[in-house]
Amino acid sequence: MSPNPLVSALSGRPRVLLAVALGLTVLTLGQCRHAVQNPPAAAPMATASAPTPPPIAPPTPVAPAPAAPTPALDPIAASNLVSDIAERAVQSVVNISTTRIVRQRSAAIDEPAFRGFFGDPEERSRRENSLGSGVIVGDDGIVVTNNHVIEQASEIQVKLADGRIFEAKLAGADPRSDIAVLRLQGKVEGLQTLALADSDRLRLGETVLAIGSPFGLAQTVTQGIVSAKGRADMRIVDYEDFIQTDAAINPGNSGGALVNLRGELVGINTAILSRTGGNQGIGFSIPTNMVRPIMSALIKNGRVSRGWLGVGIQDLDTELQQAFGSAKGVLVSEVQPGSPADKSGLMRGDIVTKVDTTTVDTSGRLRNLVASHEAGTHIKVEFVRAGKALTVPVVLGQQPGTQAAQRGTEEAGAAIAGLQVAPLSPQLRRGLRLPPQLQGLVVVDVTEDCPADKAGLRRGDLLLEVNHHPVVSVDELARAAQGGRVLLFVLRNGHSRYALLQP
Repeated sequence: MSPNPLVSALSGRPRVLLAVALGLTVLTLGQCRHAVQNPPAAAPMATASAPTPPPIAPPTPVAPAPAAPTPALDPIAASNLVSDIAERAVQSVVNISTTRIVRQRSAAIDEPAFRGFFGDPEERSRRENSLGSGVIVGDDGIVVTNNHVIEQASEIQVKLADGRIFEAKLAGADPRSDIAVLRLQGKVEGLQTLALADSDRLRLGETVLAIGSPFGLAQTVTQGIVSAKGRADMRIVDYEDFIQTDAAINPGNSGGALVNLRGELVGINTAILSRTGGNQGIGFSIPTNMVRPIMSALIKNGRVSRGWLGVGIQDLDTELQQAFGSAKGVLVSEVQPGSPADKSGLMRGDIVTKVDTTTVDTSGRLRNLVASHEAGTHIKVEFVRAGKALTVPVVLGQQPGTQAAQRGTEEAGAAIAGLQVAPLSPQLRRGLRLPPQLQGLVVVDVTEDCPADKAGLRRGDLLLEVNHHPVVSVDELARAAQGGRVLLFVLRNGHSRYALLQP
Protein backbone atom coordinates (compact mmCIF):
# COMPACT_ATOMS: atom_id res chain seq x y z
CA MET A 1 0.00 0.00 0.00
CA SER A 2 1.56 3.24 -1.12
CA PRO A 3 1.36 5.92 1.53
CA ASN A 4 -0.43 9.13 0.75
CA PRO A 5 2.38 11.67 0.18
CA LEU A 6 0.35 14.32 1.98
CA VAL A 7 -0.23 12.23 5.08
CA SER A 8 2.31 11.93 7.84
CA ALA A 9 2.18 9.70 10.89
CA LEU A 10 2.41 11.49 14.19
CA SER A 11 5.33 9.91 16.01
CA GLY A 12 8.63 11.56 16.77
CA ARG A 13 10.38 9.78 13.90
CA PRO A 14 10.37 11.59 10.57
CA ARG A 15 6.63 11.43 10.62
CA VAL A 16 4.12 13.98 11.77
CA LEU A 17 0.91 14.44 13.67
CA LEU A 18 -2.62 15.69 13.94
CA ALA A 19 -4.65 18.83 14.70
CA VAL A 20 -7.68 20.42 16.51
CA ALA A 21 -8.69 23.99 17.53
CA LEU A 22 -11.55 24.63 19.95
CA GLY A 23 -14.22 27.27 20.29
CA LEU A 24 -17.19 27.78 22.59
CA THR A 25 -20.48 29.07 21.24
CA VAL A 26 -22.52 31.05 23.72
CA LEU A 27 -26.21 31.03 23.03
CA THR A 28 -28.17 33.79 24.80
CA LEU A 29 -31.90 33.42 25.24
CA GLY A 30 -33.83 36.67 25.32
CA GLN A 31 -36.65 37.34 27.69
CA CYS A 32 -39.64 39.57 27.06
CA ARG A 33 -42.08 41.34 29.34
CA HIS A 34 -45.60 42.46 28.58
CA ALA A 35 -46.99 45.67 30.15
CA VAL A 36 -50.60 45.42 31.18
CA GLN A 37 -52.62 48.56 30.60
CA ASN A 38 -55.13 49.55 33.28
CA PRO A 39 -58.63 49.97 31.87
CA PRO A 40 -59.93 53.57 31.93
CA ALA A 41 -62.03 54.52 34.94
CA ALA A 42 -65.79 54.49 34.33
CA ALA A 43 -67.34 57.93 33.76
CA PRO A 44 -69.63 59.18 36.56
CA MET A 45 -73.41 58.77 36.05
CA ALA A 46 -75.00 61.95 34.72
CA THR A 47 -78.29 63.29 36.22
CA ALA A 48 -81.25 64.00 34.05
CA SER A 49 -80.85 67.72 34.42
CA ALA A 50 -77.11 67.78 33.81
CA PRO A 51 -75.85 68.71 30.35
CA THR A 52 -74.27 65.98 28.28
CA PRO A 53 -70.52 66.04 28.96
CA PRO A 54 -68.05 66.07 26.09
CA PRO A 55 -66.58 62.68 25.16
CA ILE A 56 -63.62 61.59 27.30
CA ALA A 57 -60.37 61.07 25.40
CA PRO A 58 -58.78 57.63 25.85
CA PRO A 59 -55.68 57.57 28.04
CA THR A 60 -52.31 57.68 26.38
CA PRO A 61 -50.85 54.08 26.13
CA VAL A 62 -47.96 53.42 28.44
CA ALA A 63 -44.89 52.12 26.61
CA PRO A 64 -43.65 48.75 27.95
CA ALA A 65 -40.46 48.83 29.92
CA PRO A 66 -37.42 47.54 27.94
CA ALA A 67 -36.66 43.88 28.61
CA ALA A 68 -33.62 43.27 30.73
CA PRO A 69 -31.03 41.25 28.77
CA THR A 70 -30.42 37.69 29.91
CA PRO A 71 -26.93 37.41 31.34
CA ALA A 72 -24.53 35.72 28.88
CA LEU A 73 -22.60 32.61 29.85
CA ASP A 74 -19.73 33.65 32.02
CA PRO A 75 -16.58 33.24 29.90
CA ILE A 76 -14.58 32.55 33.05
CA ALA A 77 -16.94 29.71 33.95
CA ALA A 78 -16.64 28.29 30.41
CA SER A 79 -12.86 28.50 30.63
CA ASN A 80 -12.88 26.81 34.02
CA LEU A 81 -14.93 23.94 32.58
CA VAL A 82 -12.33 23.26 29.87
CA SER A 83 -9.51 23.66 32.39
CA ASP A 84 -11.08 21.20 34.82
CA ILE A 85 -11.46 18.59 32.09
CA ALA A 86 -7.95 19.15 30.73
CA GLU A 87 -6.33 18.94 34.16
CA ARG A 88 -8.05 15.62 34.84
CA ALA A 89 -7.44 14.13 31.39
CA VAL A 90 -3.70 14.86 31.24
CA GLN A 91 -3.21 12.52 34.20
CA SER A 92 -4.16 9.64 31.89
CA VAL A 93 -1.91 10.56 28.95
CA VAL A 94 1.65 9.23 28.98
CA ASN A 95 4.91 9.89 27.20
CA ILE A 96 6.32 6.87 25.33
CA SER A 97 10.00 6.65 24.39
CA THR A 98 11.28 3.74 22.33
CA THR A 99 14.63 2.41 21.22
CA ARG A 100 15.27 0.13 18.29
CA ILE A 101 18.45 -1.35 16.85
CA VAL A 102 18.94 -0.79 13.11
CA ARG A 103 21.40 -3.13 11.41
CA GLN A 104 22.79 -2.37 7.98
CA ARG A 105 25.39 -3.74 5.63
CA SER A 106 26.49 -2.72 2.15
CA ALA A 107 24.38 -4.52 -0.43
CA ALA A 108 26.96 -3.99 -3.18
CA ILE A 109 29.88 -5.40 -1.16
CA ASP A 110 27.70 -8.35 -0.13
CA GLU A 111 27.50 -9.49 -3.76
CA PRO A 112 29.68 -12.58 -4.48
CA ALA A 113 31.65 -10.70 -7.14
CA PHE A 114 32.95 -8.24 -4.51
CA ARG A 115 33.69 -10.63 -1.68
CA GLY A 116 37.04 -11.61 -3.14
CA PHE A 117 38.21 -8.01 -2.87
CA PHE A 118 36.55 -6.89 0.35
CA GLY A 119 35.84 -10.11 2.24
CA ASP A 120 32.62 -10.56 4.17
CA PRO A 121 30.88 -7.21 4.67
CA GLU A 122 30.85 -5.85 8.18
CA GLU A 123 27.43 -5.36 9.68
CA ARG A 124 26.85 -1.98 11.25
CA SER A 125 24.21 -1.18 13.80
CA ARG A 126 22.89 1.99 15.35
CA ARG A 127 20.31 2.86 17.97
CA GLU A 128 17.29 4.94 17.00
CA ASN A 129 15.14 6.69 19.59
CA SER A 130 11.66 8.07 19.07
CA LEU A 131 8.93 9.69 21.10
CA GLY A 132 5.19 9.29 21.13
CA SER A 133 2.15 9.34 23.38
CA GLY A 134 -0.29 6.86 24.87
CA VAL A 135 -3.47 6.70 26.94
CA ILE A 136 -4.04 4.74 30.17
CA VAL A 137 -7.33 2.87 29.76
CA GLY A 138 -6.97 0.17 32.43
CA ASP A 139 -6.03 0.47 36.09
CA ASP A 140 -4.00 -2.74 35.63
CA GLY A 141 -1.51 -0.87 33.46
CA ILE A 142 -3.05 -1.16 29.99
CA VAL A 143 -1.99 1.66 27.64
CA VAL A 144 -3.32 2.22 24.11
CA THR A 145 -1.14 3.90 21.50
CA ASN A 146 -0.36 3.78 17.77
CA ASN A 147 1.44 0.84 16.21
CA HIS A 148 3.87 3.16 14.43
CA VAL A 149 4.95 4.60 17.80
CA ILE A 150 6.32 1.26 19.04
CA GLU A 151 6.98 -0.52 15.74
CA GLN A 152 10.18 -2.64 15.89
CA ALA A 153 11.07 -1.19 19.28
CA SER A 154 13.52 -3.24 21.34
CA GLU A 155 12.88 -1.13 24.46
CA ILE A 156 9.71 0.73 25.48
CA GLN A 157 9.63 3.17 28.38
CA VAL A 158 6.50 4.95 29.61
CA LYS A 159 6.55 8.11 31.72
CA LEU A 160 3.40 9.06 33.62
CA ALA A 161 2.13 12.56 34.32
CA ASP A 162 3.17 12.19 37.96
CA GLY A 163 6.76 11.51 36.93
CA ARG A 164 6.83 7.74 37.49
CA ILE A 165 8.62 5.71 34.80
CA PHE A 166 7.72 2.15 33.83
CA GLU A 167 9.12 -0.37 31.41
CA ALA A 168 6.39 -1.62 29.08
CA LYS A 169 5.82 -4.82 27.12
CA LEU A 170 3.85 -5.10 23.92
CA ALA A 171 0.58 -6.94 24.53
CA GLY A 172 -0.26 -6.84 20.84
CA ALA A 173 -0.23 -4.63 17.76
CA ASP A 174 -2.41 -4.29 14.68
CA PRO A 175 -0.60 -2.46 11.87
CA ARG A 176 -3.68 -2.58 9.63
CA SER A 177 -5.48 -0.15 11.96
CA ASP A 178 -2.33 1.38 13.54
CA ILE A 179 -3.38 0.39 17.06
CA ALA A 180 -1.09 -1.13 19.69
CA VAL A 181 -1.61 -2.11 23.32
CA LEU A 182 1.12 -1.94 25.98
CA ARG A 183 1.19 -3.40 29.48
CA LEU A 184 3.15 -1.54 32.17
CA GLN A 185 5.58 -3.72 34.09
CA GLY A 186 6.21 -3.75 37.83
CA LYS A 187 3.98 -2.51 40.62
CA VAL A 188 1.28 -0.35 39.05
CA GLU A 189 -1.12 1.43 41.35
CA GLY A 190 -2.86 4.77 41.57
CA LEU A 191 -3.27 5.02 37.80
CA GLN A 192 -5.70 7.59 36.38
CA THR A 193 -7.66 6.03 33.52
CA LEU A 194 -9.76 7.56 30.75
CA ALA A 195 -13.17 6.05 30.03
CA LEU A 196 -13.90 5.20 26.41
CA ALA A 197 -16.89 7.11 25.04
CA ASP A 198 -19.35 6.09 22.32
CA SER A 199 -17.62 7.90 19.47
CA ASP A 200 -20.71 7.51 17.23
CA ARG A 201 -22.37 10.17 19.40
CA LEU A 202 -19.83 12.82 18.39
CA ARG A 203 -21.35 15.75 16.52
CA LEU A 204 -19.84 18.03 13.92
CA GLY A 205 -18.53 21.16 15.55
CA GLU A 206 -18.33 19.53 18.97
CA THR A 207 -15.46 20.82 21.10
CA VAL A 208 -12.62 18.37 21.72
CA LEU A 209 -9.19 18.46 23.37
CA ALA A 210 -6.05 16.86 21.94
CA ILE A 211 -3.53 15.79 24.58
CA GLY A 212 -0.07 14.39 23.99
CA SER A 213 3.68 14.97 24.02
CA PRO A 214 4.65 16.99 20.92
CA PHE A 215 8.44 17.22 20.61
CA GLY A 216 8.63 15.51 24.00
CA LEU A 217 6.68 18.28 25.75
CA ALA A 218 4.53 16.06 27.94
CA GLN A 219 0.89 16.80 28.83
CA THR A 220 0.42 19.41 26.11
CA VAL A 221 -3.24 20.32 25.55
CA THR A 222 -4.76 21.91 22.45
CA GLN A 223 -8.42 22.40 21.71
CA GLY A 224 -10.55 22.41 18.61
CA ILE A 225 -13.68 20.94 17.08
CA VAL A 226 -14.79 17.82 15.28
CA SER A 227 -14.35 18.88 11.66
CA ALA A 228 -15.68 15.68 10.06
CA LYS A 229 -16.51 12.04 10.85
CA GLY A 230 -16.03 8.79 9.00
CA ARG A 231 -13.02 9.82 6.94
CA ALA A 232 -11.87 6.78 4.95
CA ASP A 233 -9.81 6.09 1.82
CA MET A 234 -7.03 8.31 3.16
CA ARG A 235 -4.45 5.57 2.39
CA ILE A 236 -2.93 5.89 5.86
CA VAL A 237 -3.78 2.35 7.00
CA ASP A 238 -5.94 -0.51 5.71
CA TYR A 239 -8.92 0.12 7.99
CA GLU A 240 -9.96 3.75 8.35
CA ASP A 241 -12.91 5.52 9.93
CA PHE A 242 -11.15 8.66 11.14
CA ILE A 243 -12.43 11.60 13.14
CA GLN A 244 -11.10 14.75 11.48
CA THR A 245 -10.19 17.58 13.83
CA ASP A 246 -8.41 20.91 13.70
CA ALA A 247 -6.63 20.76 17.07
CA ALA A 248 -2.96 21.72 16.82
CA ILE A 249 -0.90 18.52 16.68
CA ASN A 250 2.83 18.10 16.17
CA PRO A 251 5.43 15.29 16.11
CA GLY A 252 5.16 13.23 19.29
CA ASN A 253 1.36 13.47 19.55
CA SER A 254 0.87 10.04 17.94
CA GLY A 255 -1.05 7.76 20.26
CA GLY A 256 -2.34 10.63 22.38
CA ALA A 257 -5.90 11.30 23.45
CA LEU A 258 -8.78 13.11 21.80
CA VAL A 259 -11.18 13.99 24.64
CA ASN A 260 -14.71 15.42 24.67
CA LEU A 261 -16.04 17.96 27.18
CA ARG A 262 -17.35 15.15 29.36
CA GLY A 263 -13.77 14.11 29.96
CA GLU A 264 -14.12 10.89 27.93
CA LEU A 265 -11.75 9.42 25.36
CA VAL A 266 -13.27 9.66 21.88
CA GLY A 267 -10.21 8.95 19.74
CA ILE A 268 -6.50 8.10 19.47
CA ASN A 269 -4.59 10.79 17.58
CA THR A 270 -2.82 9.26 14.59
CA ALA A 271 -1.91 11.45 11.60
CA ILE A 272 -2.14 14.82 9.89
CA LEU A 273 -2.64 15.94 6.33
CA SER A 274 0.17 18.33 5.51
CA ARG A 275 2.22 19.64 2.61
CA THR A 276 4.97 20.85 4.93
CA GLY A 277 5.18 18.10 7.54
CA GLY A 278 3.76 20.44 10.17
CA ASN A 279 0.33 21.21 11.51
CA GLN A 280 -2.08 22.70 8.95
CA GLY A 281 -5.32 22.17 10.84
CA ILE A 282 -6.28 18.77 9.37
CA GLY A 283 -5.66 15.89 11.73
CA PHE A 284 -7.05 12.40 12.10
CA SER A 285 -7.96 10.33 15.14
CA ILE A 286 -9.04 6.68 15.36
CA PRO A 287 -12.53 6.64 16.97
CA THR A 288 -12.95 4.71 20.20
CA ASN A 289 -15.66 2.52 18.69
CA MET A 290 -12.98 1.14 16.38
CA VAL A 291 -10.32 1.05 19.10
CA ARG A 292 -12.43 -0.88 21.63
CA PRO A 293 -12.84 -4.28 19.84
CA ILE A 294 -9.29 -4.24 18.48
CA MET A 295 -7.89 -3.46 21.93
CA SER A 296 -9.91 -6.29 23.46
CA ALA A 297 -8.66 -8.77 20.84
CA LEU A 298 -5.05 -7.72 21.32
CA ILE A 299 -5.27 -8.08 25.10
CA LYS A 300 -6.97 -11.47 24.84
CA ASN A 301 -5.16 -13.06 21.89
CA GLY A 302 -2.26 -10.77 20.99
CA ARG A 303 -3.64 -10.44 17.47
CA VAL A 304 -6.79 -9.45 15.59
CA SER A 305 -8.88 -11.98 13.67
CA ARG A 306 -11.00 -10.23 11.06
CA GLY A 307 -14.03 -11.62 9.31
CA TRP A 308 -14.16 -12.03 5.52
CA LEU A 309 -17.20 -11.69 3.28
CA GLY A 310 -15.52 -12.23 -0.09
CA VAL A 311 -17.00 -9.45 -2.22
CA GLY A 312 -15.75 -6.58 -4.30
CA ILE A 313 -17.66 -3.42 -3.47
CA GLN A 314 -17.96 0.18 -4.59
CA ASP A 315 -19.85 3.32 -3.64
CA LEU A 316 -22.96 4.37 -5.53
CA ASP A 317 -22.38 7.63 -7.40
CA THR A 318 -25.24 9.55 -9.03
CA GLU A 319 -25.09 7.65 -12.31
CA LEU A 320 -25.01 4.25 -10.59
CA GLN A 321 -27.91 5.27 -8.35
CA GLN A 322 -29.97 5.99 -11.46
CA ALA A 323 -28.83 2.81 -13.20
CA PHE A 324 -29.67 0.54 -10.25
CA GLY A 325 -32.66 2.52 -9.00
CA SER A 326 -31.28 2.90 -5.49
CA ALA A 327 -30.10 5.99 -3.64
CA LYS A 328 -28.52 4.30 -0.63
CA GLY A 329 -26.25 1.33 -0.06
CA VAL A 330 -23.06 -0.25 -1.34
CA LEU A 331 -22.87 -1.93 -4.73
CA VAL A 332 -21.50 -5.48 -4.97
CA SER A 333 -19.25 -5.51 -8.03
CA GLU A 334 -17.72 -8.97 -7.53
CA VAL A 335 -18.42 -12.17 -5.57
CA GLN A 336 -15.48 -14.51 -5.11
CA PRO A 337 -16.35 -18.15 -5.84
CA GLY A 338 -16.62 -20.25 -2.70
CA SER A 339 -16.58 -17.21 -0.43
CA PRO A 340 -19.06 -16.67 2.44
CA ALA A 341 -20.94 -14.20 0.24
CA ASP A 342 -21.15 -16.75 -2.57
CA LYS A 343 -22.39 -19.46 -0.21
CA SER A 344 -25.09 -17.15 1.18
CA GLY A 345 -26.44 -16.28 -2.27
CA LEU A 346 -25.18 -12.71 -2.69
CA MET A 347 -24.70 -11.79 -6.35
CA ARG A 348 -22.98 -9.16 -8.42
CA GLY A 349 -25.30 -6.14 -8.76
CA ASP A 350 -26.82 -6.52 -5.30
CA ILE A 351 -26.91 -3.35 -3.19
CA VAL A 352 -26.07 -3.94 0.47
CA THR A 353 -28.00 -1.62 2.80
CA LYS A 354 -27.49 -3.10 6.29
CA VAL A 355 -25.29 -5.43 8.28
CA ASP A 356 -27.35 -6.64 11.23
CA THR A 357 -28.95 -3.40 12.46
CA THR A 358 -26.32 -0.99 11.13
CA THR A 359 -27.01 0.96 7.95
CA VAL A 360 -24.18 1.05 5.42
CA ASP A 361 -23.90 3.78 2.82
CA THR A 362 -20.19 3.70 1.95
CA SER A 363 -17.85 0.88 0.97
CA GLY A 364 -15.45 1.88 3.75
CA ARG A 365 -18.15 1.51 6.39
CA LEU A 366 -19.20 -1.91 5.09
CA ARG A 367 -15.59 -3.07 5.02
CA ASN A 368 -15.00 -1.88 8.59
CA LEU A 369 -18.21 -3.49 9.84
CA VAL A 370 -17.30 -6.88 8.39
CA ALA A 371 -13.72 -6.63 9.69
CA SER A 372 -14.94 -5.74 13.18
CA HIS A 373 -16.32 -9.29 13.53
CA GLU A 374 -14.17 -12.37 14.03
CA ALA A 375 -14.12 -15.26 11.57
CA GLY A 376 -17.04 -17.61 12.23
CA THR A 377 -19.40 -14.82 13.32
CA HIS A 378 -23.00 -15.09 12.10
CA ILE A 379 -24.35 -11.86 10.64
CA LYS A 380 -27.41 -10.78 8.64
CA VAL A 381 -26.94 -8.87 5.42
CA GLU A 382 -29.81 -6.81 4.02
CA PHE A 383 -29.64 -5.91 0.34
CA VAL A 384 -31.71 -4.83 -2.64
CA ARG A 385 -31.91 -6.93 -5.81
CA ALA A 386 -33.96 -5.73 -8.76
CA GLY A 387 -35.89 -3.38 -6.48
CA LYS A 388 -36.77 -6.09 -3.95
CA ALA A 389 -35.45 -5.98 -0.37
CA LEU A 390 -33.91 -9.27 0.79
CA THR A 391 -32.03 -10.56 3.85
CA VAL A 392 -29.60 -13.48 4.05
CA PRO A 393 -27.62 -14.97 6.94
CA VAL A 394 -23.85 -15.13 6.43
CA VAL A 395 -21.14 -16.94 8.36
CA LEU A 396 -17.98 -14.86 7.98
CA GLY A 397 -14.81 -16.62 6.92
CA GLN A 398 -11.19 -15.94 7.77
CA GLN A 399 -9.33 -13.49 5.60
CA PRO A 400 -7.23 -15.36 3.01
CA GLY A 401 -4.06 -13.50 3.98
CA THR A 402 -4.35 -14.79 7.56
CA GLN A 403 -4.86 -18.35 6.39
CA ALA A 404 -1.90 -18.11 4.04
CA ALA A 405 0.26 -16.77 6.81
CA GLN A 406 -0.63 -19.70 9.06
CA ARG A 407 0.05 -22.20 6.28
CA GLY A 408 3.34 -20.48 5.47
CA THR A 409 4.48 -20.76 9.07
CA GLU A 410 3.71 -24.46 9.19
CA GLU A 411 5.33 -25.27 5.84
CA ALA A 412 8.43 -23.12 6.29
CA GLY A 413 9.01 -24.59 9.75
CA ALA A 414 12.60 -24.11 10.85
CA ALA A 415 13.71 -22.74 7.48
CA ILE A 416 13.38 -19.17 8.76
CA ALA A 417 12.19 -19.30 12.35
CA GLY A 418 9.88 -16.49 13.45
CA LEU A 419 9.15 -15.30 9.90
CA GLN A 420 5.58 -15.69 8.65
CA VAL A 421 5.10 -15.33 4.91
CA ALA A 422 2.26 -15.69 2.43
CA PRO A 423 2.18 -16.24 -1.33
CA LEU A 424 1.50 -13.09 -3.31
CA SER A 425 -2.22 -13.54 -3.97
CA PRO A 426 -4.22 -11.09 -6.11
CA GLN A 427 -5.76 -9.68 -2.93
CA LEU A 428 -2.36 -9.06 -1.32
CA ARG A 429 -1.04 -7.61 -4.57
CA ARG A 430 -3.90 -5.12 -4.66
CA GLY A 431 -3.53 -4.31 -0.97
CA LEU A 432 0.21 -3.65 -1.31
CA ARG A 433 -0.28 -1.94 -4.72
CA LEU A 434 2.39 -4.08 -6.36
CA PRO A 435 2.78 -4.14 -10.17
CA PRO A 436 1.84 -7.44 -11.91
CA GLN A 437 5.40 -8.26 -12.98
CA LEU A 438 6.66 -8.56 -9.39
CA GLN A 439 6.72 -12.03 -7.84
CA GLY A 440 7.68 -13.14 -4.37
CA LEU A 441 6.49 -13.88 -0.84
CA VAL A 442 4.85 -11.31 1.43
CA VAL A 443 6.01 -10.98 5.04
CA VAL A 444 2.88 -11.02 7.18
CA ASP A 445 4.45 -11.24 10.65
CA VAL A 446 7.84 -11.20 12.35
CA THR A 447 8.42 -12.59 15.83
CA GLU A 448 10.19 -10.20 18.19
CA ASP A 449 13.96 -10.81 18.58
CA CYS A 450 14.06 -13.57 15.94
CA PRO A 451 16.83 -13.40 13.27
CA ALA A 452 14.43 -11.79 10.77
CA ASP A 453 13.47 -9.15 13.33
CA LYS A 454 17.12 -8.42 14.10
CA ALA A 455 17.78 -8.04 10.37
CA GLY A 456 15.06 -5.39 10.16
CA LEU A 457 12.32 -7.25 8.29
CA ARG A 458 8.82 -5.85 8.61
CA ARG A 459 5.25 -6.76 7.79
CA GLY A 460 4.50 -5.93 4.16
CA ASP A 461 8.05 -6.57 2.92
CA LEU A 462 8.21 -8.58 -0.30
CA LEU A 463 10.84 -11.35 -0.41
CA LEU A 464 12.16 -11.45 -3.98
CA GLU A 465 15.18 -13.74 -3.53
CA VAL A 466 16.60 -16.05 -0.88
CA ASN A 467 20.31 -16.82 -1.21
CA HIS A 468 20.12 -15.44 -4.78
CA HIS A 469 17.24 -17.79 -5.72
CA PRO A 470 13.88 -16.26 -6.68
CA VAL A 471 11.07 -17.48 -4.42
CA VAL A 472 7.34 -17.50 -5.12
CA SER A 473 6.23 -20.33 -2.82
CA VAL A 474 6.86 -21.48 0.72
CA ASP A 475 8.47 -24.71 -0.58
CA GLU A 476 10.99 -22.68 -2.60
CA LEU A 477 11.73 -20.59 0.48
CA ALA A 478 12.39 -23.71 2.57
CA ARG A 479 14.73 -25.17 -0.04
CA ALA A 480 16.61 -21.91 -0.65
CA ALA A 481 17.03 -21.15 3.06
CA GLN A 482 18.89 -24.36 3.89
CA GLY A 483 22.31 -23.92 5.44
CA GLY A 484 23.72 -21.33 7.80
CA ARG A 485 23.34 -17.66 6.96
CA VAL A 486 20.39 -16.62 4.80
CA LEU A 487 20.69 -13.67 2.43
CA LEU A 488 17.36 -12.08 1.56
CA PHE A 489 16.67 -9.62 -1.26
CA VAL A 490 13.69 -7.54 -0.11
CA LEU A 491 11.43 -4.89 -1.64
CA ARG A 492 9.93 -2.28 0.69
CA ASN A 493 7.96 0.80 -0.39
CA GLY A 494 9.40 0.60 -3.89
CA HIS A 495 13.03 0.32 -2.71
CA SER A 496 15.05 -2.91 -2.70
CA ARG A 497 17.61 -3.91 -0.09
CA TYR A 498 19.52 -6.93 1.18
CA ALA A 499 19.08 -8.40 4.64
CA LEU A 500 21.31 -11.06 6.17
CA LEU A 501 19.86 -13.50 8.69
CA GLN A 502 22.37 -14.96 11.09
CA PRO A 503 21.67 -18.46 12.50
